[in-house]
Amino acid sequence: MVRAGLSAAKVTEAAAEMADEVGLDQVTISALARRFGVKDASLYSHVKNLRELRVRIALLGGAEMTERIAAEVAGRAGKDALVAFANAYRRFALEHPGRYAATQMQFDPEEVADSVALRRSVELTYGMLRAYGLSEPDLTDAGRLLRAAFHGYIHLELSGGFAHSRQVEDSWSRSLDALHVLLENWPSHQPPEAGGRDERMP
Repeated sequence: MVRAGLSAAKVTEAAAEMADEVGLDQVTISALARRFGVKDASLYSHVKNLRELRVRIALLGGAEMTERIAAEVAGRAGKDALVAFANAYRRFALEHPGRYAATQMQFDPEEVADSVALRRSVELTYGMLRAYGLSEPDLTDAGRLLRAAFHGYIHLELSGGFAHSRQVEDSWSRSLDALHVLLENWPSHQPPEAGGRDERMP
């Protein structure tokens, strides 16, 4: 029986709040049921299992982060857009670490096939990078680089991995300066000469 007042949306929002408070790994059906003051079975009327619950947290967090990024990059291009994008990304991750952690999970394609926010996130990223004159496959390569740089920095920051006395904010700002220079000077593809040997790894 579906308990009055509960819905999939309410369960997801409560789970996201719990993830931000205690960590994504601590979010379980039982722990969430205790928060609502109900039995586990009441929640299974709204989510099939823990995996679905965590995917829902990821989709919610991804939509919220994408909306924030979109608002910040609107009307900007080049370095202004890069900095706005990166700062919005980082602020969301620091303010909502549990939701952010969920967005970094590995998903099966069918789990996110209907996510409008995911498609919009890709469009925002590629739109920003196209302003640097990039096209495929460089768009994908540059997008992966930015994600790795942002996520790596944020992961270390959240885990207390920066012990040096220099302000973390200053290093972040300088990192964005460096990424801007890199994107402006992205190496061009030079295919091997006709008849020549391609020395690149397969």
